[in-house]
Amino acid sequence: MIAGGGAVDVDRYIESHTNMKALIGLEDGTVLSGQSFTGNGEAVGEIVFNTGMSGYQEVLTDPSYAGQLVTMTYPLIGNYGINGEDMESAAIHPRAFLMREYQPFPSNYRATGTLEGFLREFDILGITGVDTRRLTRIIRTRGAMKAVISTTDLDGASLCRRAAEWPGLVGRDMVREVTAARPYRWTDDGPVPGCGFTADDGDKIRVVAYDFGAKYNQFRILTGRGCAVQVVPATTPADEILALRPDGIFLSNGPGDPAGVAGVVDNVRALLGKKPIFGICLGHQILGLAYGGSTYKLKFGHRGGNQPVKDLATGRVEITSQNHGFCVDPDSLPADVEVTHINLNDGSLEGMRHTGVPAFSVQYHPEHAPGPRDAEYLFDRFVDLIREHK
Repeated sequence: MIAGGGAVDVDRYIESHTNMKALIGLEDGTVLSGQSFTGNGEAVGEIVFNTGMSGYQEVLTDPSYAGQLVTMTYPLIGNYGINGEDMESAAIHPRAFLMREYQPFPSNYRATGTLEGFLREFDILGITGVDTRRLTRIIRTRGAMKAVISTTDLDGASLCRRAAEWPGLVGRDMVREVTAARPYRWTDDGPVPGCGFTADDGDKIRVVAYDFGAKYNQFRILTGRGCAVQVVPATTPADEILALRPDGIFLSNGPGDPAGVAGVVDNVRALLGKKPIFGICLGHQILGLAYGGSTYKLKFGHRGGNQPVKDLATGRVEITSQNHGFCVDPDSLPADVEVTHINLNDGSLEGMRHTGVPAFSVQYHPEHAPGPRDAEYLFDRFVDLIREHK
């Protein structure tokens, strides 16, 4: 059962949610106001926006948002509550959740709790009454910024100064905050502690997945395509991966700057050509670094479920789910790496493949959850690549 279940006492709710003023201070000196609906507190992080009209539970449980303060551009959040089936990890990862209007009384047959209860369970600030249109325009114009949100320090100048002093996410290893502490196997019932494939796996395709901050739906889709999935921590050495005798290697999504993740690039480089590799989001960026390329920080990132991406091989345009603040520089890639997909909004690199070894990756999220399912075929491509090289 998700916290916050049961009927809501309207009078008690209103009484307990008055006089909870919150201020938001950005590093450029901008101050905005709102109200906390989760009690007193503070949060420091990088403030970003997500354009999704639904899927706030999946956004909150996506580990790629670690270290961020997430603003939803859709004006009404909370109206369908929270349930235990739409979790993309075991916890909430943004440090605060901002919206124009919080709806405390969900109406959905699947709901087992409220957004407020869910945020309180993980001690995450929920802020309503924010001028999200203004905030989004500021971020789009000036870029994603460091920010401080507080219900206790209501001095705007103080918050802006503290935001500017916060070191930020560039160069930091955020993966270590979200990766699995120990290996686990993915089953129909979710994660089960353990390491190694078993006789019960039979003729299933054996996939070892690096957990850089993985979303559960990636593993659901792989198992739905006949794969046995063994998940390992981000720091697992390449020789231990190969000792598991996988048929393929999967590189998951994750948070932060790929250049700040210690040791991982060397491990992935050592695996190139040994087994077929498929990377998503941060896994895609790490693969780009393993090829010898470089990455850079986008001005305000891509976050939402409406990003158009063109497949250069087919000319097909996919509407994709995305969540990333960094990107692979296509000009830095070696000649044996081919760009396969581009973003039609800004021309940035969205997919690539190596022409000499079985490895490919995409910047976006083909596992959706939330978002369109246009790109789920990429999991079929991974399975087909594995079968070709078994």
